[in-house]
Amino acid sequence: MPRQRLRDAGGVFGFTESKWQQTSMAANGTDAEEDPLPLSALLGRIRRLVPRSRDQHYDEIVRNFGVGALRPPPTPMSDGELARAIAEFLKEQPSSASVATLGRRLDPSSPL
Repeated sequence: MPRQRLRDAGGVFGFTESKWQQTSMAANGTDAEEDPLPLSALLGRIRRLVPRSRDQHYDEIVRNFGVGALRPPPTPMSDGELARAIAEFLKEQPSSASVATLGRRLDPSSPL
């Protein structure tokens, strides 16, 4: 399975199965893998975008990642892209339809 990568100041992040994996560039230009960064990193970004008054929305996101209905983006999303997807999700009550819409925003190849 090819790894998707996101370069930032701290290294490179690649998604493998249910975890984001952080790698750093070694001196010779190859990837030097570090400890996997769990899905909780993505959920942490989402948590910062969902107000505490909308905890039911956040809980629904976490539950749907847990059961596999939501999948992390196959390619990295900018903070703006993620913020727009979450803002759209927050406009409605959590439901299978709103989760499906969020799922398509996170992963356009999602079967939802």
